[in-house]
Amino acid sequence: MIQVTSSIAIGENEIKEEFIRSSGPGGQNVNKVSTAVRLFFNAANSPSLTEPVKHRLKSLAGKRMTEDGVLIIDARRFRTQEANRKNALERLVELIREATQEPEIRYKTKPTYGSKLRRLATKHHHTEIKQSRRSDTGNE
Repeated sequence: MIQVTSSIAIGENEIKEEFIRSSGPGGQNVNKVSTAVRLFFNAANSPSLTEPVKHRLKSLAGKRMTEDGVLIIDARRFRTQEANRKNALERLVELIREATQEPEIRYKTKPTYGSKLRRLATKHHHTEIKQSRRSDTGNE
């Protein structure tokens, strides 16, 4: 079990890994060894996630989630397979943790009476400045 939060734990059977050849550093080793990791997590059918978390996860994941609800994370940052596996798993856990955070509700507010007066006073001040720049002789 992979502990994401105190209330959410993902079973290791819910995660599928695929190892692929990686581009980037590694010299000739890059052409021989499959060090990059592609991690698949079926979020849509996961029993450990609630519906609101799944919905937020889908919006956070963006292009990384397929239409079927499978989250795909590519990790090819490191030269070793084990480091890339660890990195992919950390990124998955962090993404799910982010999805568990409920967004704060923003309440609409109206501007205060004082802020309206200050705004109008500033506008009036700018008007006076511009009017003082005018020349009376140019309008004849």
